Amino acid sequence: MRIKDLIDEAEALPVEERALVVDSLLRSLNPPESRIDEKWASVAQERLKEFRSGDVEAVPGEEVFAKIRDGQSQ
Repeated sequence: MRIKDLIDEAEALPVEERALVVDSLLRSLNPPESRIDEKWASVAQERLKEFRSGDVEAVPGEEVFAKIRDGQSQ
């Protein structure tokens, strides 16, 4: 099977199945590492705790991206 045929066949799949194919291919290129996933989960939990306690303030995404586009930092 040619690559073009494979891509055409994948594009004909329902969106949910295409998402599964994409996820599977990405995982084959960059397999998840549980140690790294655990560290990210820990960081996310800590950030959520800080947000809920009021120790940090949320910044709207639009504001963050506007600062990036304008070349500004904090």
